[in-house]
Amino acid sequence: MTDQRKPLPETINPELSDRKERLRRAMELCRQRKIVIPTFAQQKDPSLIPEKIVQELQRVGLWDVHVRNLFRITWKNDPATGGFGGVNFLELPRELTGVPARIFALVGKFFPTGAHKVGATFGCLVPRLITGTFDPTSQKAVWPSTGNFCRGGAYVAKLLGCESVAILPEGMSRERFDWLKSIGSEVIATPGCESNVKEIYDKCWELRAERGDAVVVMNQFEEFGNALWHYEVTASAIEEAFQESAGSGEKLFAYVSSTGSAGTIGAGDRLKELHPALKIVASEALQCPTLLRNGFGDHRIEGIGDKHVPWIHNVRNTDMVVAIDDEAPMALLSLFNEPAGRHLLQAEGVPEETIQKLDLMGISGIANMLSAIKVAKWYELDEKDAIFTILTDSVELYGSRLEEARKAHGEYTPERARLDFRLHLRGQKLDNIAELGHWDKNRIHNLKYYTWIEQQRRNLEELQAQWHDHKNYWPARLGRAPEYDRLIEKFNEHVGVLKSPWTAPK
Repeated sequence: MTDQRKPLPETINPELSDRKERLRRAMELCRQRKIVIPTFAQQKDPSLIPEKIVQELQRVGLWDVHVRNLFRITWKNDPATGGFGGVNFLELPRELTGVPARIFALVGKFFPTGAHKVGATFGCLVPRLITGTFDPTSQKAVWPSTGNFCRGGAYVAKLLGCESVAILPEGMSRERFDWLKSIGSEVIATPGCESNVKEIYDKCWELRAERGDAVVVMNQFEEFGNALWHYEVTASAIEEAFQESAGSGEKLFAYVSSTGSAGTIGAGDRLKELHPALKIVASEALQCPTLLRNGFGDHRIEGIGDKHVPWIHNVRNTDMVVAIDDEAPMALLSLFNEPAGRHLLQAEGVPEETIQKLDLMGISGIANMLSAIKVAKWYELDEKDAIFTILTDSVELYGSRLEEARKAHGEYTPERARLDFRLHLRGQKLDNIAELGHWDKNRIHNLKYYTWIEQQRRNLEELQAQWHDHKNYWPARLGRAPEYDRLIEKFNEHVGVLKSPWTAPK
């Protein structure tokens, strides 16, 4: 594992010849496949993308396995035109949430693969590729995940000509496994469900022992490229959406994100730089209250793996923890998508425009919304306060969960819809919430020791630096996008695709 405290790989002398050879192979592969790698700046602002690539994308479907879809790793895809537009976000009105505060959510469905995790995987793989620390011709990228990260990783790797190994719990949704097999990834199912992360780590160590340098593990829970992408791109999208929507005197009060791998919540670090009074709120499942109670257990909110504190989680910047009973998002998945549920919402005054967009919420997105509602109630927020959260994916990835609910409980009836609305939506209470003081944060941070020092062989001095040198440690790792952009531009120049006569890749 690369020591994250060292300077960027291009400044390191040891094994320089090996890195140059890997870099040469990567460039040659990209030249053969006519690959152009987008910069982080272009992902933030697609108007910077070369016009001939924009024109070519008009002939490429949003979810196609096509090299140009690297440029669609952005919050600004326009699914109607195939081009780019504003930030994909929506406001969840008070008729739905039951609170006066304005709650907004970025929409992840319109990324390639249908989930925002594809951005995090770009942030992990591309820096390695452009610095010669990953050889796409001889090494496989290993993506340990509880769901969308390995989907995104397999997709980005496929576009870049790399082979992948996806590792995820056997209890994840059928759609995830089917899709991974369709894209040609090697798939390894580990025991357990969403919260069985250690079993995934154990399999990574087995692969390292069995295959040696033939595999490179991109562990989202410790890869700073994961949080870096959200710090750079997701935070920018939230700030732009807030400035577009905020009325006079409104303030960005809170950013709410499931902890998961701690990549998405990393956007909060940048938002707090822009809005110093911002509250960063970590959401997790009540059935596995790791941050809230140092607890453990199994849960059904797919996409937020837990039972540990990720290495890349800047706990010192987290202000509150909210836990959601997994029964709530599972019930609301049916309420938001079954005819009886939508009819009930219409009767309760939820605008039809909102009802038609509820399929943009996957299970973890619904949990994020519920956490935002609890935050609004806790702080007694009003219409001058804005909360942003994330819809990481959509119901499209959870059709099998709706089928399971129908088989288990029968047809979704108006009576069940009324119960779910009152109990799980309007009934969110001021329970399972913790505001974090200095020593509360220190307690959570210290939990990293048991996973990362004892089990995963990380450096104790670095763990201490995360806490005691936090003003230098985190910006030095999350603020590297401009450096990487310069290397991407240099890489693309050497590959030469943009300079050569234009023939679109198949």
